[in-house]
Amino acid sequence: MEYNTDRSRLVIPEYGRNVQRLIDHAKSIEEPEYRQAFVEKIVKLITQMHPQVRNVDDYRNKVWAHVFLIANYDLDVTAPCEIPSLETVYKRPERVPYPQGKVRFKHYGRNVENMIDKAVNMEEGDKKKAFIQVVGSYMKLAYRSWNQEYVNDEIIRNDLETLSEGKVVIPPNTDIDSLVYRRRSSNNNTRRPPSHHNNRRNNDNYRRK
Repeated sequence: MEYNTDRSRLVIPEYGRNVQRLIDHAKSIEEPEYRQAFVEKIVKLITQMHPQVRNVDDYRNKVWAHVFLIANYDLDVTAPCEIPSLETVYKRPERVPYPQGKVRFKHYGRNVENMIDKAVNMEEGDKKKAFIQVVGSYMKLAYRSWNQEYVNDEIIRNDLETLSEGKVVIPPNTDIDSLVYRRRSSNNNTRRPPSHHNNRRNNDNYRRK
């Protein structure tokens, strides 16, 4: 009995071992035309195995690239597309720089700090006032999500002033939750179609008359 641990490693496991064996067999075919036709049938077989992605852009080209990868690029056939080199396939991606700097309030996150920096650089006017109100509403939402407790507007005002070093201030009479209330009121004002119960009651009153 042959165990998987004794077999060669599967280069692309989702294709299975039989596909890998077919590609290994294709490498041993001496006649060029027969080898070309054999590999083309392997590509067709793989596309039939995954019909849900058959219409994905360049999917057939990806299958050809996978066939060469499984063959370790030791396959003398002509592909209908450009096959990436072995160095390109195993090239390590460039390292993504990690954001530098310490987040002062972790429950707000760095996005809030970026939004506050944007508010500082905005021109004075109604647009800036509305944007600051949005920042305050988001801060209150983030605070509740992190602490899961009630938070008053004064805490948000103080934190916003601290993060902006006093450059962004929410006026005391501003309702930070106005965006939420405005959305709720708009939903409540939406006219609902009359229910079946109301129609039936109106019909009964009409019959009595």
